[in-house]
Formats: sequence, structure tokens, C-alpha cells
Amino acid sequence: MKIKDFGVEIWMNTYENDCKYNLAETCVESLTVDELIQMSERKDHLLKEILEMKLTYGDIEGSLSLRTNVANLYENARPQNVTITHGGINANALSILTLVEPGDRVVSVLPTYQQLYSIPESIGAEVKILKLREENSFLPDLEELKSYVNDKTKLICINNPNNPTGSLMDEAFLKDIVEIARSCDAYILCDEVYRGLTHEGNNFTVSIADLYEKGVSTGSLSKTYSLAGLRVGWVVGHEEFIERVNRQRDYHIISVGMINDKLASVALENKDKILERNLSIVKQNKKILDEWIAKEPRISYVKPKGGTTALLKFDAPMKSDEFCIRLQNDKGVMLLPGSALEMEGYLRIGYCNNTQVLLKGLEELSVFLKEI
Repeated sequence: MKIKDFGVEIWMNTYENDCKYNLAETCVESLTVDELIQMSERKDHLLKEILEMKLTYGDIEGSLSLRTNVANLYENARPQNVTITHGGINANALSILTLVEPGDRVVSVLPTYQQLYSIPESIGAEVKILKLREENSFLPDLEELKSYVNDKTKLICINNPNNPTGSLMDEAFLKDIVEIARSCDAYILCDEVYRGLTHEGNNFTVSIADLYEKGVSTGSLSKTYSLAGLRVGWVVGHEEFIERVNRQRDYHIISVGMINDKLASVALENKDKILERNLSIVKQNKKILDEWIAKEPRISYVKPKGGTTALLKFDAPMKSDEFCIRLQNDKGVMLLPGSALEMEGYLRIGYCNNTQVLLKGLEELSVFLKEI
């Protein structure tokens, strides 16, 4: 099977271990194991449980406790609507592999996480790209979407809140997409790994799995919950679909680790504490970024409404990859070039990691912009 190189992951793997100021990080500043266990207020009991744990495969599709806690993030889900995966990346891959066959049509937004269009393309699907545009606040053009679907359309792939733009589709907008999907009996896969980080109002956007009988939601503990190192994600959908995913997963993943499963349950049992912490970081850092952009004449953006990332338009006499390489070499600041997202002319910033790193990184970025 031939598949296109994964631009974002290759860039991150190449550069993220050699920077002083990582402004490409997409997670809210990560929690330590101790911080997580302290939130549970039963540290000694949990440590005893983990130390006495026999490290077998455990529950293949995820423990009942974890699947119940994931189901509680949705209006209509039960544990049988959930399967646990090795991160959100595995959740997306398994969902696509379960649904898409050669000759199917798949419509995917761009920019988004590259899996959503490159995996279907590698399978032999006809992939139609729905380009998100700045003039539409990086929301999908619904008329354009209608023109792309036909009777061969198997899947529509979206991402909400969007990575990298931070755009946000509300319930009414998502319902419009559902009606388009119903018109051709297509599934909708919505990568919802940033769900829970809406910047204003209710921090949880409505899930596609709660709006549509063929809606598939993928999520993880990495971004919203600051626990990327646990490598725990999930797929939520109707029972028959989840059964099909589970038969697909037998070929790719047996189970997540038992310790990972246990700590993931602890995290979701204490999600309100984690979200209070993380939304505070997001809002503080977004204000810092917004004030910096207002004073920086060579950078502009569509202000994000959710998630942890933004897409910066830059004014400089070079391509985005050259910009990022020079910036890191000269100032130690890491950004992600738009070219890695097939969005030349832009830079992706992750602004929800350590606040002091953000402040210092933006300061150095300003100096670099003046120098070039």
C-alpha cells in the first residue's frame, strides 16, 4: 500500500526535540502522573492498585469503567457504543479502514489532520477536498460540500474544533452537514480530539455521534485532557459500526495497556478538575497571543474559537518551511509550516503549552520578523 508522507508528523519528529521554545505543541500543558493521581484524592489506593496489577492484556476493547466514562461525554452513548484505541490517531485509522473501500467517494476538509484524506486515498477511494478558506472563517462552504457528494459517497470527514485553524462548527451548522450526508446515505467521521475546549460559552461542542445515526466521533485524552503520553483514544458510533471497528482492530491493536486504561478512567472521573485547569491555561494564553498579533504588523489570523492551535498568515519573502527552519536555527523557536498542512503562506502555532514558553517564544519571533 502506498500512502503519502504524513507532513505534520514528519516535521514534528524532525524538529521538536531540538528547540528551546516549542510553539508547535498542540496539547494543553501536560499533566504529570502525580498531578493526575492527586486530583483523584485517593492516591495511596490507586498506587496500591497499580503496583498489584498483573500486566496481562486486560480488557481487549477497553475496560467497562473506561468505556462508561467515555460514553458519559456524549448525550446518547452507552458503553457498547464505545471502543478504546491507541490514541486518537488509531481511532481515525480504524474508522476509515472499517468504512472505506476502493472506488468509494470520500469528502474531507482541508486543512485538517492528514489521516482524514490520505488514508482514504491510499485505499483507492476518490477523495474530494473541501478547502477551508479564511474569508469563510475557515468553516466549510456548504454549497460546495453539496456539489461534492453523490451516490458513491461513503464518508464525509470533518474536524471540530478544527486543527489547525481553531474554527468551530455549532450545532446548527453540524445539522446542515448531517442533512447533506443523509441525502447520499454517507457516514460522517468527526475528529473531535479538541472537544471540551470551546473558548466561550459551553466548552463542549455537540458531538456528531449525538446528531446523526451514521455519525462517528473520535476522541482522545491527548489534547483536551493533557495526557498524550497515555496513548488512549476512542471511537463512538452506533453498535453495529462499533462491532465492525472491533473486528478491524483485531488486526491492528489488541488492547491499550492496563495501566493506561486505569489512569484514563481516573482522568475522566476527574474531568471537571482537568478542564477547569486547562480552560484557564487556554484563555490566558489565547489573550497573550491575541495581544501579540495586534502589535505585530507582519502576522494576522482568524481568531480561533476552540482548541489549542491557530493558523497565522505571515508576511515574509520566503516559503513557510524556510521560515520555520530559519526561525528555529536562529532563535530556537519551533512553529509548524503551512506546507506540512498543504496551506502554504501560513504557520501553525500551538499556544496552550507552558505560558512562559509562549511569552518568550513570541518575543523571539518578533525579533526574527524584524531581522528578516
